[in-house]
Amino acid sequence: MRIGELATRSGVSVRALRYYEEQGLLVPERSASGQRQYPEAAVEMVRFFQQMYAAGLTSKNIAELLSCYDVGHTDAQQRGMLRAERDRIRDRVAQLQDALHRLDEIIAVTDTHP
Repeated sequence: MRIGELATRSGVSVRALRYYEEQGLLVPERSASGQRQYPEAAVEMVRFFQQMYAAGLTSKNIAELLSCYDVGHTDAQQRGMLRAERDRIRDRVAQLQDALHRLDEIIAVTDTHP
């Protein structure tokens, strides 16, 4: 598929896809006329990138994750990075849950006292 179709199907801009290419995360093939061509699997990969960026991972960390995923194993340094990122995300989720709980308390109080 071409870059515009990938952008539409994955919900990101063409600019974002070009950025992923610059970072080495997404590698398209080129047609005879030089147009980018992406496999069907690129849609899910781009969605994965978006999830990881939203979780606060860097392009470098995402690239490391891709190499782990592609090969099916990790070295000690990669496992350390994966665990550190997982722990950081867990901490952030806990903070967000606390904030959600406080908002629920405020809503409950204000609903009973208009």
